[in-house]
Amino acid sequence: MKKLLKSFKTEINPTAEQKIRINKTIGTCRYIYNFYLSHNKVLYDKGEKFMTGKSFSVWLNNKYIPNNPDKSWIKEVSSKAVKKAIEDSCTAFSRFFIHQSGFPRFKKKGKSDVKMYFVKNNPKDCRCERHRINIPTLGWVRIKEKGYIPTTKDGWKIKSGTVSIKAGRYYVSVIVEIPDAKMANNSNDGIGIDLGLKDLAIVSNGKTYKNINKSARIKKLEKKLRREQRCLSRKYENLKKGESTQKNIQKQKLKVQRLHHRINNIRTDYINKSIAEIVKAKPSYITIEDLNVSGMMKNRHLSKAVASQKFYEFRIKLKAKCDENGIELRIADRFYPSSKLCHCCGAIKKDLKLSDRIYRCDCGYVEDRDFNAALNLRDALTYEVA
Repeated sequence: MKKLLKSFKTEINPTAEQKIRINKTIGTCRYIYNFYLSHNKVLYDKGEKFMTGKSFSVWLNNKYIPNNPDKSWIKEVSSKAVKKAIEDSCTAFSRFFIHQSGFPRFKKKGKSDVKMYFVKNNPKDCRCERHRINIPTLGWVRIKEKGYIPTTKDGWKIKSGTVSIKAGRYYVSVIVEIPDAKMANNSNDGIGIDLGLKDLAIVSNGKTYKNINKSARIKKLEKKLRREQRCLSRKYENLKKGESTQKNIQKQKLKVQRLHHRINNIRTDYINKSIAEIVKAKPSYITIEDLNVSGMMKNRHLSKAVASQKFYEFRIKLKAKCDENGIELRIADRFYPSSKLCHCCGAIKKDLKLSDRIYRCDCGYVEDRDFNAALNLRDALTYEVA
């Protein structure tokens, strides 16, 4: 039997003492991340050798902290969380060196997504019951959604996890090893999925998943978000004149964060439900296109619409769901002409414009542009297995 790893994320309800501990750990991790970046930047300016994450960790514990007693508070938090922060900053540098991303940015307090990492070291660590979870250095923490994370009694093993803060709320995300995962035997035909901006996904079996961002619910929340953001901007201007306080700014900032978080949750929930419905049909394979999302984001007229569709998150979650259900996920080449190719005769219409929503071929074939692309993706012969 093949063992799989699955992640579970849910909201927790820590005590006041545990909240202080979490905030302190996350603050320390942010400081260590920034310190690693700045330290290597200084070494680079001097022409010295780049310091790896492992050597930096040894230098930090054996030389820097003993020689600087005012930095002893670094030792007060979990050592695993600090090491993870060093690993993350080292990975950011490594990606920069191999031209996969830009130069690493410093983590800003209250804005950057920094998490408290924990791992199972002892048998008593990372135990989970129906209503609570045992986190190293925190102890038992109550879970708001009871029974969501699989319990240890059922044979599910928690390998590691993180604690994060979003809009004033605390969340725990754990990676669980699924015992004896059985692979499904899917004998149905394969399907192709064309992702787009007009609709989220057009499937070759005839189903269409609409763009959730065009719904009245999202539009109403985005209108409210714009109003609250203008209010926050005015408070910053009033602070310069002495007519506002930092306390009022923090209150307004939390309102903006909560609206962002709510909109993000609605989009994520829609993606999860769409993927679950697609996988429930049990196709033998699913083919999607390798979209150049970073290139699409450079178009200032479409960048907001592309970002709100969350194409990368859709692909990552579809991959995880396919692995769980034994479905082969195929990635068609980025330059595969799925939209320009006629599904009937195989001719390529080179002069097809983005505004042409109906595909009309000289052979008499007339079909919706996106549905034609989904059919071509289903029948694609050149692909890579994700």
